[in-house]
Amino acid sequence: MVRTGFRLILDAQPDIEVIAEAVDGAACVEAARRLRPDVCLVDIRMPKLDGLDVTRALTGPEAADPLRVVVVTTFDQDDYLHTALRNGACGFLLKDAGPGLLVEAVRAAARGDALVSPSVTLRLLERLGQHPEPPSGTEAGGHRAGPLTGRELDVARLVARGRTNQEICQELYVSLGTVKTHLGSIQTKLGARNRVEIAAWAWETGAVRSR
Repeated sequence: MVRTGFRLILDAQPDIEVIAEAVDGAACVEAARRLRPDVCLVDIRMPKLDGLDVTRALTGPEAADPLRVVVVTTFDQDDYLHTALRNGACGFLLKDAGPGLLVEAVRAAARGDALVSPSVTLRLLERLGQHPEPPSGTEAGGHRAGPLTGRELDVARLVARGRTNQEICQELYVSLGTVKTHLGSIQTKLGARNRVEIAAWAWETGAVRSR
């Protein structure tokens, strides 16, 4: 029933096509590796292989040719979120988020961006902001953090606050190409695979604070 609902929602979009469904985690890994979809939607609870293991197999550090995975679940648990992101997921969505957010999560993943359910994001960022770890190499006033330049740190902070590339352009008065260059450099320096990991780094190190 859930798969049917997702298919109806997504196939109704002019820019999205559902090319396959899988009855369990093992079948999901096989189909995804064979068909190479732009985005994979993965549930946490699945027979044979759960969604976290599927995510690691498709996009984790050991995946030879990573795919983009969005985890969708009814279970609003921080350990699931952390494991999903560590395993390489570029989105984490609760099933009660609504069809609009499901569509936007798929589109964000296809663009190489990330989307996490707002309620989960708020709780996660508030907790990280309460107990930040000082970033190595931070100067007085927090102008630098670790290996990032000042401008890269500005971009990382805005990513952590959920800004899109276009919004970052407008706030920093730079071109879209410059923002993408900075993001590429940030990912390389931090060893981050996506925007979610950049945001997590910024909050965990205290490079950005709760308001």
